[in-house]
Parts: sequence; C-alpha cells; structure tokens
Amino acid sequence: MAHINDGAVKVIEIIGISSKSFDDAVQQALLKASASVKGITGLEVVKHMASVSDNKITTYKVQVKLAFPVL
Repeated sequence: MAHINDGAVKVIEIIGISSKSFDDAVQQALLKASASVKGITGLEVVKHMASVSDNKITTYKVQVKLAFPVL
C-alpha cells in the first residue's frame, strides 16, 4: 500500500459510492477522504458491491483501505 522508509502508516477503511461505475466509486472515495485526510499515499480496493433494481445496477460501491503517514 504505502511506502515509507521510517515511521508509521495509518490505514482507514471507507466505502466509495457512485451511480456511474466501480472506477468512479474509487475516485469518489479518494476525493471525499482527501478533503479531511492529508497525505494519502496509497489505496487498496477490498471489495466491490452493487445495489440492483429491475435487473440493473443502480449504485456501485467499493470498500477501500486508504494509507497515509503518521506525523
């Protein structure tokens, strides 16, 4: 995930949501998290999920781990 030479990395887990695609859900997660978490250095998509209605995907969701250095 995150690469540092010395120190520590904190990892948080969030869910990104999009009506467009799984890729957009990842972007949404990163965009929203970066508003309050500074210095994000990596992410890992843990799980893909979706809401379905009338045999169509209505909402794309991704469970994401985000890493950032502890200062």
